[in-house]
This record gives sequence, structure tokens and C-alpha cells, in this order.
Amino acid sequence: MFILYAIPIGILAGLLLGGRLDRLVDLRLRWASLALLGLFVQLALFTDSIGDAVGDAAPAIYVASTAAVLVAVLRDVRVPGMAIIALGAACNLAAIVVNGGYMPADPAALASVVELSTGYSNSVVIGDPALQPLTDLFALPSSFPLANVFSVGDVLIGIGVAITVAVAMRVLGVGGADATG
Repeated sequence: MFILYAIPIGILAGLLLGGRLDRLVDLRLRWASLALLGLFVQLALFTDSIGDAVGDAAPAIYVASTAAVLVAVLRDVRVPGMAIIALGAACNLAAIVVNGGYMPADPAALASVVELSTGYSNSVVIGDPALQPLTDLFALPSSFPLANVFSVGDVLIGIGVAITVAVAMRVLGVGGADATG
């Protein structure tokens, strides 16, 4: 849910830089539908009913959906901000893959923001996670809406999204001329 904060930050930055909100409709991402499908699968997977229904297949589904999002992002890597999103997504995917289809979370960070569900979760406590610096080490305070744990990869994704939105507000089309000239 960390990404949901990046969008309004990008819009605010775009407006402060003289961009126009209506230019966002000119942002053309080639495989946006694949990225949205991957994110939708993840949201569904993290509901108790679907997570329970898929059972042992949940980690593989999580890896596949995360990989699908990364592939979609890589297709548009030339769009400003997308390379940063790709780096963050690759960091997250690496941490998930080497930890068996789960994103390890710092126990204190996880306990500070969520009630543990009975179904599949994208953040779990693992004793000695591989690639620990890339795991969910941080937490938004529980006073924030949609508070959750997040990783360095999530921060990079958020920065990339904010940049993509802000630049798109100032640029005509995906490789178009600057709006000021």
C-alpha cells in the first residue's frame, strides 16, 4: 500500500513544477494491463478466502504475479521514473524468491502495524531471512491510513512512481517534448 502514497506525492510535485493534471492521460505504458493484473492477483491472494483456497500454491502465485509486474515495468523502462520502479521491483522479487515465496518482515515492524491473518500474507516473520536488507524492515505508523510494513524496494518503487507521475504532468506523451517549450 506504500505505492498509494507515491501517487499523490507525484501529483503534488507535478503541480508544483508547473505540470498539468490532464497530461496524465497522455502517459502511455505499453503493458500496463499486465502490471495491473499482477497487482490485482496479489490483492486477491492476500485475502483470507483466496489465500486459503490456493493453499500451498500461494507462494508460487505471489512470485509469478510479482514477476509479471516487473516484466511490465521493464517494457517501459525508458519512461522517466520506470527504471527506479524496476530496480525496486527487482529488489522485492529477489527477496521474495530467495525466501521461498514470502517477503520476510522485521517482527517489531510487522507487529506495530497489522493483525496477523490466517491466510497467505506477503509479509511474514522468518528467523534468518536471505537478503535481509531487501526485506520489509520499516513500518508506516499505525496512525497512517493503510499502515503496513515496507522495504527498500518499496521505497524505490514509490520514488519511481512519484517521478513518473510528476514528469508525465510536464511532458506531452511518453517521449514527447517538454510542456514548457
